[in-house]
Amino acid sequence: MIKVGCCGWGFYRGGLSAYQKKFSTVEIQQSFYRLPALKTAERWRSEAPEGFEFTLKAWQAITHLSTSPTWRRSNLKPEDLARRQYGWLRPTQDNFNAWNQIMEVANVLDIKVCVIQCPPNFKCTGKNIENMRKFLSSVERGDLVLAWEPRGDWKEHPEKIEELCEELELVHVVDLMRGEPLSNHWVAYIRLHGLNPREHDYNYEYSTSELERLADRVRELEKNHREVYVMFNNFQMYKNAAQLRRILDV
Repeated sequence: MIKVGCCGWGFYRGGLSAYQKKFSTVEIQQSFYRLPALKTAERWRSEAPEGFEFTLKAWQAITHLSTSPTWRRSNLKPEDLARRQYGWLRPTQDNFNAWNQIMEVANVLDIKVCVIQCPPNFKCTGKNIENMRKFLSSVERGDLVLAWEPRGDWKEHPEKIEELCEELELVHVVDLMRGEPLSNHWVAYIRLHGLNPREHDYNYEYSTSELERLADRVRELEKNHREVYVMFNNFQMYKNAAQLRRILDV
C-alpha cells in the first residue's frame, strides 16, 4: 500500500478539514515544536474522516538539546529549558518523561508511525550510539513503528544506520530522490525536501519528469514493503503530493 501525504497542513487553504478531503494521511509537524494538548488531539481524531491516518513527528525534547534554536518556537522559557536534560536520545529522566508525553498524544490519535528526526549535531559517535541504544530499547512503544531520520555525518556510516535499525526495530527515513532506505522493515517512510544543492532547502517544486521518476522508485519500494509512506516536505508539497497521487493512481 502506498500512502502519499504532506508534512503538515498549516499552509493548506481551508486548514485540516479541507486537506482531509484531498489526502488520506498527514504528518503532524507542530508536535515537533510543542505537543498538542490532549483535548486538541482528541478533536483532530474525532473530526477526521474514516480511514484518515495521522503520523506524528516526535517532540524535539528527545532529540534536540535545550540550546537548539528550534526551541524558540516552543512555549518554554529559556530558564526552564536550561534546567532540562533534553535531547540526543540520552537516557535521562527528562527524555523519558518527554517520551511518555509523546506516547499519550500518539495513543489519542491512534498513531501507527512516529518520526524521530535527529539534528545534524547528533553525530555518529560511540557515545551517541550507546545513548540511543539505551533510550530506544527502554521506552515503551507498544505497536508504534519508530521511523528514524538521521542527519549530519550519518550518511558516511551506512553500516551503522543499518545495524541500529535492525537492532532497535527502526525504519530508516530517507529522501528517496537522494538515497535508499537502509532498514529491513515492513514499513518504508520517505520524506521529500526538494532537490536544491543543499539537501534541506525546502524552496522547491518537483517537475513532472522528477515526479514520474519518483513514482517508479516508489513502485519498486512497494515490492518489498507492506506500507510505503511518501511524505512531501517542500514549499510546493500540496501541489506535488496531489500530482504524485495522480501518477500513482492512489
